[in-house]
Amino acid sequence: MLKATAKWTGQMQFEGTGNAGHTVLMDGESKAGDSPMDLVLIALCGCTASDVVSILQKKRELPTAVEVSAHAEKAPEPPRVYTEIKLVYRVSGKVTRKAVEDAVRLSEEKYCSVAAMLNKTARITYEIHLDNDDKDKE
Repeated sequence: MLKATAKWTGQMQFEGTGNAGHTVLMDGESKAGDSPMDLVLIALCGCTASDVVSILQKKRELPTAVEVSAHAEKAPEPPRVYTEIKLVYRVSGKVTRKAVEDAVRLSEEKYCSVAAMLNKTARITYEIHLDNDDKDKE
């Protein structure tokens, strides 16, 4: 069984600890740390980015950089869940566009657990920006 805790440290700040024992500072007012909802978006970016790197490496593609950013809209009334999320993938290296597109699709549709949960309330779209070190690679 997995475990996570959030310990109040004052004001609207909490020390969160995940199953691996690493600590992250959360701040409901986003002053001393990211808000819990910000951390959900960060988790989405990390989840799909790790999928994309793993899939590309298995396809023997050579990414040198992968960055995923999220731009999101929340519901106007509580609970203020995410309703729209746009993921922007920036991938550099000796990779083909098709391989990156396939990796992103597989992450979004099959592997990324965070995306699977967020898909229950949010429409997730994506775009890919490729900075290809080997422009002729097909």
